[in-house]
Amino acid sequence: MNAGADHGECPVDRRCLNDEARRAPRDTRRILLVDDTADTREMFALYFRSRGFTVETASDGRAAIEAAHRLRPDVIVMDVAMPGLDGISATREIKQDPHTVDIPVVILTAYPIRAIKGGALETGARFAMKPCAPEELEQHVRSVLDTRRSDDAAGEA
Repeated sequence: MNAGADHGECPVDRRCLNDEARRAPRDTRRILLVDDTADTREMFALYFRSRGFTVETASDGRAAIEAAHRLRPDVIVMDVAMPGLDGISATREIKQDPHTVDIPVVILTAYPIRAIKGGALETGARFAMKPCAPEELEQHVRSVLDTRRSDDAAGEA
């Protein structure tokens, strides 16, 4: 599956969210969500769209790299265990490329030890553990985006 919007697959319905999620501020930044499991992609895409984010998806590491170049997302949420090019290798390639090096990555994994042994810490990415509630993943994403915004503001000063 190529990276792209999941238009029509996940209707955005804020009524299915809890009260806290409905009241939280909406965001307009772009997330690239990478996971080989369609249900996981759809669940997180639905949630983040309901929060105002623009969400693009990819189902493997190679598609994630291509989408990162094409879309220049504000943040990438990257699963680790995927067929073909895994999330750590894809993150490493994204972080070594001068065109995508500044895109923050949140690595989403159910296998933290395997991710650490695979070099995930060296990529500079933040970790989120599966299973992960959408609200928890949003906290990780917002934290990364807020840090990026602070770094950008400090660089402009």
